[in-house]
Amino acid sequence: MPSGRTIKLILYELLEFACLCVPVLVVLERFASLMMSVKCNDTTAYWLVVAASIAYVTTVSLLVWVPLKFFILKSRGFFKDVTNWRPVTLAHALLCTLPCFAVLIASSKVQLDKGILHDHFSELPVSLVLFALICMDIIERVRPYRLTGKAGSLYLEAPGPVLTHLEQVSTVSSQLQSNRAANGSPLRPEVMSTSPSGRWVDTNSISRSSSMAYLYSSHSDSGCFRFICFRDPRHELFLETFIFWLDTVEMIRVAGVQDVYNSNWVFPIYILSFFSILRVVVTPNSPLLTFLGVVTQDLPFLVLRLCLVNIFGYVTPILYIMKNLLSCLTFVYFHFLTKLKVFSRGSMF
Repeated sequence: MPSGRTIKLILYELLEFACLCVPVLVVLERFASLMMSVKCNDTTAYWLVVAASIAYVTTVSLLVWVPLKFFILKSRGFFKDVTNWRPVTLAHALLCTLPCFAVLIASSKVQLDKGILHDHFSELPVSLVLFALICMDIIERVRPYRLTGKAGSLYLEAPGPVLTHLEQVSTVSSQLQSNRAANGSPLRPEVMSTSPSGRWVDTNSISRSSSMAYLYSSHSDSGCFRFICFRDPRHELFLETFIFWLDTVEMIRVAGVQDVYNSNWVFPIYILSFFSILRVVVTPNSPLLTFLGVVTQDLPFLVLRLCLVNIFGYVTPILYIMKNLLSCLTFVYFHFLTKLKVFSRGSMF
């Protein structure tokens, strides 16, 4: 009887293979139906596209996907020390997501040339492509965890700041008090007070430490509600992955709006959306992910959404425009402006 680890491995590989093949087959079948409608119900065009889709999936699976998975599972050669990027998700984005987006763009172009809207791929194909991509990301991230029992200690969360003994704060404040006394400057009563041990403490410092401990401490005691106070990294992983893709999903949803789909704006939407998808190649904890998020998603999406709102009206929510704008502004401020001399003064804020 196979072990639990072997069963989990087989399950993961079957799910990833299904996420690779099913979206391509579904999207190309819809495209084949579109071609049959454009060709006045000519079944030859339909079966040619269906045969091409089956041939593509078979070729990609045998020549690219299976060898890639073999080398990764065996940890041989080039993939042995892969730590900063994920080749499986990159292969899925190039072999599945990119062809599906190309077919969606081609379907829009075919209907634009004919001047008749037969199918604008509003829900099932697009949602299936994105859901397969999200599933691939989840599988690759949940792979190190156990599916039964408590989560392992592979990705322990970093302990947040907690309120320590006030003796540490009072020691620093005592030094400040002695320095001010030596310089002849009086202590402000609203800032300095005495601790139970008789030492001087900085009340502002204590207040800041208490607020930091209140906001970021991972330890809490909720009394009678303690039985529902728990955290599981596997559950949070699913939620974080869907939130990670929410902006891209909304942008691709805009391409399904009939007015947008019947225009040439569908091309930049799918192209920029695919570039934003390439962020998944980087590992989730990589420092490069923040820069890629701004360059490949927030800044291009901000410009594109402003153009779409100006031309088509509010086809995209203002909330996402504010999200892209704030993301770009905070990235520039905290990564560049705070390093300038005028913003590096500790007495300002």
